[in-house]
Amino acid sequence: MRKRGRIILVVFAVAASIVAAVAVLIDDGSERFETGAITAGKLPSAAFISGDDDWPVFRGGHRLLGRSAGVLPEKMRVAWKFRTGAEIKSSPAIVEGVVFVGSADAKVYAINLGSGDEIWSYETGGAVEGAPCVVEGSVFVGSLDEFLYAIDSKTGSLEWKYKTGGKIPGAANWAKAPGGERTWVLVGSYDSRLHCVDSGSGKAVWVYEAQNFVNGTPAVENGKVVFGGCDAMIHVVSLADGKMLKQIDTGSYIGASTALLEGKVYVGNLDNAFICADIGSGKILWKYTESDGGYFSSPAVGETKVVVGARDNRVHCIDRAEGKVIWTFKTLDEVDSSPAICGDKVVVGAEDGRLYVINLADGKGVWSYEVGRPITSSPAVAGGMVVVGSDDGYVYAFAGAR
Repeated sequence: MRKRGRIILVVFAVAASIVAAVAVLIDDGSERFETGAITAGKLPSAAFISGDDDWPVFRGGHRLLGRSAGVLPEKMRVAWKFRTGAEIKSSPAIVEGVVFVGSADAKVYAINLGSGDEIWSYETGGAVEGAPCVVEGSVFVGSLDEFLYAIDSKTGSLEWKYKTGGKIPGAANWAKAPGGERTWVLVGSYDSRLHCVDSGSGKAVWVYEAQNFVNGTPAVENGKVVFGGCDAMIHVVSLADGKMLKQIDTGSYIGASTALLEGKVYVGNLDNAFICADIGSGKILWKYTESDGGYFSSPAVGETKVVVGARDNRVHCIDRAEGKVIWTFKTLDEVDSSPAICGDKVVVGAEDGRLYVINLADGKGVWSYEVGRPITSSPAVAGGMVVVGSDDGYVYAFAGAR
């Protein structure tokens, strides 16, 4: 179900004085980072890091909202680039001045956010397409070799690996177990199951079975785990024991990840419908049908707006309350990349090989950079920097123009 393509990582830096002036709560899954906390490899460059926030999981936090504190500049410049051995489908995580990302060369990389130097790499048995999940000193990442890996975030050494029954193309998420004493890792697999794994032991806590591939990342809020499947269902599962609470039929395959906020789930399917549903009642609240293409892009959910890419070569901004179009932004190819909201701007990649920065208010283009190959990776935003990927296998860093 997942569309194949290569990816590049791109990073943008904003002056620390600008970022520090903005105080925005992103997601209660986000963590602050402290410059200079790395104990292996080269330390991050303070010139590029604001010390503002991390992006430790896909979409930035537990609820997968795709929001970041800070602002983006009007123009940017290339600061560095880093090459992997193959295309990069994985979206990055950023924690304590380090970028963590997977590659189709089967490796997971830790890269210095300030300089672009490699800190370590770890080789799995297959391509790594999902974003790493970084929590409590460990990097949790799935591979197409069917294993979920736990890797020490400082040294790159293996802690454990957990076998599922199918490829793992999506990212893991994490949550505290009931009682708060243990940390659990949640990941979907092409074995049609969602796996809950103890982060310390690498042993299964529970397994929930859907009826088709689980392609996206599960969102977590208030003791509930919510994800879409290729069985067309939005699944609502109890975090405590993995029991099904609700199933919401969307009518078509779901290849994207859900976003979860205040008991409402947001996700698009491959039948060109973008849906908001209430997870308590199981009712669909509204359905947006203005796209002429399906959705592999996961939404960014702001206070009043939802922004998502579609395969009709457009980025769509939708009223969060009513499901009505606010604006659309035209690209030159499909948009499978998941947008990120950063202050008053949106950043997103497209298969036309460009990374775009768009005004959130009116959908006007602010800036774009052409990498030359399709971008289907989703940008991460942390510490005033943005990281995204593309088909040529490079990691690019961009900073605010001088």
